[in-house]
Amino acid sequence: MGLLHDCQAAFGAADLYRALGVRRDASPEEIRRAYHRASLRVHPDRAEPDAKEEATRLFQILGKAYAVLSDAEQRAVYDEQGTVDEEGEALRAERDWQEYWRLLFKKITIKDIQDFEKNYKDSEQELADIKSAYMDFEGDMDRIMESVLCVDYTDEPRVRKIIERAIDAGELPSYKAFVKESKQKMSARKRRAEKEAKEAEESRRELGLGDGEDDLKALIQSRNKDRKKEMDDFLAQMEAKYGSNAKKGGKKTAAKKGKK
Repeated sequence: MGLLHDCQAAFGAADLYRALGVRRDASPEEIRRAYHRASLRVHPDRAEPDAKEEATRLFQILGKAYAVLSDAEQRAVYDEQGTVDEEGEALRAERDWQEYWRLLFKKITIKDIQDFEKNYKDSEQELADIKSAYMDFEGDMDRIMESVLCVDYTDEPRVRKIIERAIDAGELPSYKAFVKESKQKMSARKRRAEKEAKEAEESRRELGLGDGEDDLKALIQSRNKDRKKEMDDFLAQMEAKYGSNAKKGGKKTAAKKGKK
C-alpha cells in the first residue's frame, strides 16, 4: 500500500493536499503551516495511551505528505502525474517522523501558545485564515472550525460574524452550506463542544492538575462559561430567524443572496 492509498484510508481522499487541508495552489509557507496545524492534532505525544498507535499512523502519513509537497521537484511530479516516488529519499521507510517534525518546528511552551493565541485572535492573519477556510470548504462550518487555529466550536458566533461581514462587503461569495445551514447541524457542534469540555475537565481531575494553577483554571472556566452562554444565545437567535416557527424577518440579510 502506498501513500495515496493511506491518505484515502485515513482522510477520505487519495490527495496529499486534502490530507493537509490546503489548496493545490498553496505557497510553500501555506503548506508548511497546514502541515503544522494538521500534525499537531494527531501528534503522538498528545494522544491518550489507547489512541497513540492510531495517532502515530496518522502523524506519519501527514509527515510523508508534507515531505512530498515541500520538495519542489516531487511536488511538480505529483501535480502533473498524480503519483509519488515511494522509493525516494523523502519517503524512506526508516525515517523518524517525530524527529523530522522536531527539526521543522521548535519545541513550544504553554507561554508560547498563550502568547500566540493572544496575538493571533482578531488579527489580520486570523481574518485571512478564516476567509481562506471559508473558500476552501465552501462554507462548511464544521470544516472551517476544524481548520482555523486557536478556535473551538464555542468560538463559532465570532467566526460566523466575521464571515457574514465579509459576505455583506462582497469579499466572499454566499455559499448555501453557510447561509442555509440547519439548526440541527449547529446544535451538533454545541453538543460536541460541551462533550469535549466535560472530557477535558474529567481528564484534568484524573491527572490531578490544578496545584499552582488556580488563576489560570479560573480564567479558563470563566471563559468557557461565557462562550457557552454566547453559543446558547447565538443558537436561539438562529432558531428565531430560520426556524420553522419563525414568522417574521425570514429573508433579512445580504448573506442569503445568491447561491453557489
